[in-house]
Amino acid sequence: MTPPAHLLHSLVLFRSLLRLPVYQKLLDLLDDDHTNTARFLDRYAEFVAELYYHTDNLSEYIRTTVYENDNIYVRAVAEGKTIPAAVADTLHAELRALQTLSRLTPADLKGDYSACLPSWQTTEIDLPRGYTERMADIHTTGYGIFAAHHVFIIKNETITPLRHPDPQKLADLYGYAAERQRIIANTKALLAGKPGANVLLYGDAGTGKSSTIKAIANEYAEYGLRLIEIKKSQLSLIPSIIEQLAANPLKFILFIDDLTFTETDSEFAALKAIFEGSAAARTKNIVVYATSNRRHLMKETFSSREGDDIHRNDTLEETISLSARFGIIITFQKPEIDAYLEIIDALARDYKISVQKDQLHAGAEKYALRAGGRTPRAAKQYIELLAGGVL
Repeated sequence: MTPPAHLLHSLVLFRSLLRLPVYQKLLDLLDDDHTNTARFLDRYAEFVAELYYHTDNLSEYIRTTVYENDNIYVRAVAEGKTIPAAVADTLHAELRALQTLSRLTPADLKGDYSACLPSWQTTEIDLPRGYTERMADIHTTGYGIFAAHHVFIIKNETITPLRHPDPQKLADLYGYAAERQRIIANTKALLAGKPGANVLLYGDAGTGKSSTIKAIANEYAEYGLRLIEIKKSQLSLIPSIIEQLAANPLKFILFIDDLTFTETDSEFAALKAIFEGSAAARTKNIVVYATSNRRHLMKETFSSREGDDIHRNDTLEETISLSARFGIIITFQKPEIDAYLEIIDALARDYKISVQKDQLHAGAEKYALRAGGRTPRAAKQYIELLAGGVL
């Protein structure tokens, strides 16, 4: 097999693949003419080292990166646009070229150095067929960074993957079943293409509001759900984020944790614009899920009621009424003792804690007093300390 350097040099739709280090190292290797032994060996080793960082299978690496690639073809499919014939022909030609590249074996390159150079694996893949199937499922698989990841943050005003998200699962959360079911039902409606409501989860700290949203994002990622966490200081970026996501076939939760405003905050204007249906906010694939310890999202002091603003009541009312613009408001209150002890018992089973129930419950009550009250967070902390032998 002749080293197919030209297959990479001629890429058009998938040209952004050449920015990935594995492809860069591979292209350097394929371009080498073997006239300089040291240079060839360096390029070979650099390519294999970069590939090993991801996998030892070149075919699988090429398939994954091709499927997740963001290009004009996949965007046109996602937006339901007509694909020009020239673009379709280019796509098929490049998929065939990349499939040929996926069959590249160490024997094709090693030459006289086969005894001392490391190898990689290859498998038979059908890129054209697989890519067609991928496009048919694009509303759940996504493309670009949204195909490779399901949780994101905003960094330097850019949607950035969170490579190690909280692995929280719904099955690991105890209590508040009715409250969670309302959020799950709303999320399922969003995924089904039905109108999804913006949701406010408010209540006591440590009751699992944030954990619920993260667990839902993990649970339904394979169905096309993605979560983007936005800090309060980044709310002004929401219109831009919505514009970027409006044509995406996936469904998105904009997650705002611990949302609280003061009377001097202006960030609520960006959030208010979404709820009031501004031109930039009319999209069916995005909802806002926010958590707060305050029902009205407004941090107000006695002194804040004084002042010389003749329109003060209107200003306060505008800010406080923001919570009323959430379609669903769910309260997470500290559980009563029976519910708290049920959570303790369930966690004790998960962690295989072998302590008499009376002793377990008595210790849990003492710990709750020190931890500021009965909450699922306190229950988990107590059980983990028992499991670790600290208590």
